[in-house]
Amino acid sequence: MRGPGLSRRSFVGMAGEVALAALALAGCGSGSGTTSNSANVKGGTEGGGTITAGVAYSGQDFDPATTSSALALGTNWQVVEGLYGLNRHDYSTFYELAASDPVQTAEATYEVSLREDAKFSDGSSVGADDVVSSFERAAAQGGPYAPMLAPIASVQKRDDATVVVTTTVPNFSLLKERLSIVRVTPADASADDMSQKPVGSGPWMYDSISDTAIDLVPNPNYNGGHPASDQKIHYEVLKDASARATAQQEGNTLVMEMVTDDAISQLENSGCSIDTVWGFATRFLMFNVRKSPWDNRLVRQAVMYALDTGRMISDDFAGLAEVPLGFLPQAHPNFHQASTVYQHDAQKAQDLLGQSGVTPGDVSLLTTDNEQVMAMASQVKTDLESLGFSVSVTTAVATSTYDDIDGGGDYDLLLAPGDPSCFGNDPDLLMRWWYGDDVWMQTRCPWGSSAECQQLRALMDQALAQSGDQQQQTWNACFDILADNAVLYPVLHVPTTTASWRDNPSPSGTKLKGFQGIGATGLSLLDVTTVSA
Repeated sequence: MRGPGLSRRSFVGMAGEVALAALALAGCGSGSGTTSNSANVKGGTEGGGTITAGVAYSGQDFDPATTSSALALGTNWQVVEGLYGLNRHDYSTFYELAASDPVQTAEATYEVSLREDAKFSDGSSVGADDVVSSFERAAAQGGPYAPMLAPIASVQKRDDATVVVTTTVPNFSLLKERLSIVRVTPADASADDMSQKPVGSGPWMYDSISDTAIDLVPNPNYNGGHPASDQKIHYEVLKDASARATAQQEGNTLVMEMVTDDAISQLENSGCSIDTVWGFATRFLMFNVRKSPWDNRLVRQAVMYALDTGRMISDDFAGLAEVPLGFLPQAHPNFHQASTVYQHDAQKAQDLLGQSGVTPGDVSLLTTDNEQVMAMASQVKTDLESLGFSVSVTTAVATSTYDDIDGGGDYDLLLAPGDPSCFGNDPDLLMRWWYGDDVWMQTRCPWGSSAECQQLRALMDQALAQSGDQQQQTWNACFDILADNAVLYPVLHVPTTTASWRDNPSPSGTKLKGFQGIGATGLSLLDVTTVSA
């Protein structure tokens, strides 16, 4: 298979090779405080320009300790550091605020030293108190990150430049990956301040945030290994897919996320490079198991078998999606074909519904305003009505949809995009995002108090202390439970497609150096620079 610059279709590991090399080179020196620099290179001037990006999502909560906004998560990567960063091309870790790897001092205790003279963009020094405070906020009970951080029992200050991390799992192999979730902000910063305009120690800092655009400028106090080389990163919020494609084609943006399948050829013909990377992006269906008939497993299974996913793939994704054979996509290194696979089977759906004893009635189907989800909704409606249900569809922006559900709003089913791989890609993390003890299983679904969910969590905890084939077998048992119960489950796995002016200059004469698309929601712009003629 050809590399991502030559082929639309690539996998996470392949897309990461170039980016990993760039990170390794940039990390050779400690760097120093920096402002935007430009350099004359063969074929053009590198740096000193503006990286322009067309983004598909909006967001209002940018707090690095709580946000689940696709937009905020992606922009925070450039602004707010963790102890360790996560290379989202291949999910390896690299040093951010940590000066070295954790030093294990006991079976479940580690020490991490901080980068010398690290400062936030406001000029204040980064110390152990900031790391401790940031962990406590991110791991707070009831918060969205708490389940993913459950293997970390505590982070405590040893001295101003060192923290002590205690884990619930002896010899925890995923420690750096989990610590990368915690983005460090000043201990004295309020949650409201961080929600509106986070302060970080990364190479970029927020200049302005609005509903339509976000601007980053270089952090003059940054002393890490990945300094900014341009004057600005400008994110243009373009939720309409055709508007994003037009802006990219005309060169008003140098990179765009979430390229719809009908725009791929258009952008390729214009000279854009296309990266189509398989990660863990899903379009999922969630049942409100608090109410009948969705508390009946047979009814949920009937709905899943009724969905004509093949038609959705051909009609709405131009073939760029796959029917789930398990919780993980087939490209994932820990893929397991589940004991229950929901291939479209209308007769089986009718049989299961008959076995349940349920008489179909009215269904309220909620969807977010993701364009692919909205396209899928009409087929879901048709398929449910073929079972005898009467379906009404309500579409709203994601924040409004979830705010309504969290506030006790009544609904039956939710069709939405989901991609926790922006935090990591190991099976434990991907499962804990949805099935841990937080808002998803407490309020939205809610399935957390069921015997099946308790069994699932016990197996997840067991797997964390295992390795190799034994760990995979335990995870496989988890995947079977998820498929059999189907309370919140992928309807489709989809790759993430990104367009960039990388191999060719845009109509304005500028292109990007060092950019590669990733398999998760968001744009990774660390060590990316403009090159102008």
